[in-house]
Amino acid sequence: MLEIRRSEERGAAEHGWLSSRHSFSFAGYYDPRHTGFGPLLVINEDRVQPGRGFGTHGHRDMEIISYVLEGALEHKDSMGTGSVIQYGHVQRMSAGSGVMHSEFNHSHSEPVHFLQIWIAPDVQGVAPGYEEKYFDRASKKGQWRLIASPDGRDGSVSIHQDATLHAAILDGDDALEYALAGSRGAYVHVARGSVTINGTALRAGDALKIAGEPRVTAGDGEDAEILLFDLPVHTPITASP
Repeated sequence: MLEIRRSEERGAAEHGWLSSRHSFSFAGYYDPRHTGFGPLLVINEDRVQPGRGFGTHGHRDMEIISYVLEGALEHKDSMGTGSVIQYGHVQRMSAGSGVMHSEFNHSHSEPVHFLQIWIAPDVQGVAPGYEEKYFDRASKKGQWRLIASPDGRDGSVSIHQDATLHAAILDGDDALEYALAGSRGAYVHVARGSVTINGTALRAGDALKIAGEPRVTAGDGEDAEILLFDLPVHTPITASP
């Protein structure tokens, strides 16, 4: 099964200071055909104007990943964490039993462009946690770079879910394959540029949902940066001890 999600079909939210595109149902946007894929519940492509942002608000029982494409994103939370992340940095916040945080454009002159990703955890009520890692462009060029995993292997950020997130940059003759187990699905989101995934031409903002296929193939990239989520079909959630 291959299902295309075109950029222009996503939900749109325009708030002046924020321009957002929702790949899945979120806030005031609801589409019963797009409520998530396995435990992947949110991919919001956000552009925030200089000096503006999301004031302090709460989350619980969610793995939240921020992937900056341009600009600088400032984060503060009730765990005492404060940081500014730019392109190459990936931030993971496990909301667990509950956390308050804020996100702002650190710059007063340039916008910030980033992806906010929410993944449902497979355990509830854990202690909140924060992690940040840097992945340079070279580590993603022409290859899959593991960004997030359940065990934090290979320098990835760790998440409470049997899911992995890989990033790759493809241009020119770059070509990649990724094997999928029979019970797994993949969601490939194009963050920038254009690329062909499993024979389907995609451009920035597009995505491809893949299930029942043995592999993901990627090629014909033009300054493409893609995210590949390897996801379980079923996502049981249990309470933490």
